[in-house]
Amino acid sequence: MSEAQPITVEQLPRIIAVANQKGGVGKTTTAVNLATAIAACHKRVLVIDLDPQGNASTGLGIDSRSRTIGTYHVMIGEASLASAIKPTMVPGLSIVTSTVDLSGAEIEMVDLQRREFRLREALRPPPRQFDYVLIDCPPSLGLLNLNALVAADALLVPLQCEFYALEGVSHLVRTVERIRKSLNPQLEIQGVVLTMFDKRNRLSGLVAEDVRGYFGEKVYNTVIPRNVRVSEAPSYGKPVLVYDLKCVGSEAYLRLATEIIQRERELKAG
Repeated sequence: MSEAQPITVEQLPRIIAVANQKGGVGKTTTAVNLATAIAACHKRVLVIDLDPQGNASTGLGIDSRSRTIGTYHVMIGEASLASAIKPTMVPGLSIVTSTVDLSGAEIEMVDLQRREFRLREALRPPPRQFDYVLIDCPPSLGLLNLNALVAADALLVPLQCEFYALEGVSHLVRTVERIRKSLNPQLEIQGVVLTMFDKRNRLSGLVAEDVRGYFGEKVYNTVIPRNVRVSEAPSYGKPVLVYDLKCVGSEAYLRLATEIIQRERELKAG
């Protein structure tokens, strides 16, 4: 009998938490549409909806009545990750949905052993049928978010081009540093993506300048513009690339996906 071949780093999915404790920054919009765009680049993607609001599940067309097994059941150990994975309308893109039970998960997990590692352990062994796992986090710094950051290889931060943008994200950066020291030394900030950019608004340009000054090359060249079609798409249960492929929002997410994949190649090569 031949020996099993060892798993190489190249075969493991890249696990990225999409997080910002501030609400209304385009976090779920970015998770859904970036996942769709990466899948359009012929990569296999899994979205884990870790937000009790379940907007990523809705945005990918998963009806609430069909969310019988989801992140809640995985987190508390009632179901395996494999049993919770559902296909979506997008070829190559799957999801673990959020159910209403997830809103009580943080309270229930308080008494569980290794509560900060529940998601990380659910992702072991890593699901090798995927190239990327994107975790859509809730807008908070609670136990669900902590689980995402402990499980992730990297953090992607959507940042709205508005006045308090940097002030809010500084708390997240401090949290990342604490997690690196005690729970997940491999965690890194993958990048910062500027969202809701309005080129007609001088403030958007000034905020973008400040963010690039603070984070440097961590900020992606691609910015996500304000776009009506991006806002409309979730109400139809579709990512914007399915709703309107030719709108400026879709084009921006495709550019962002290409940029992220290219950075990944450079990281592996280096």
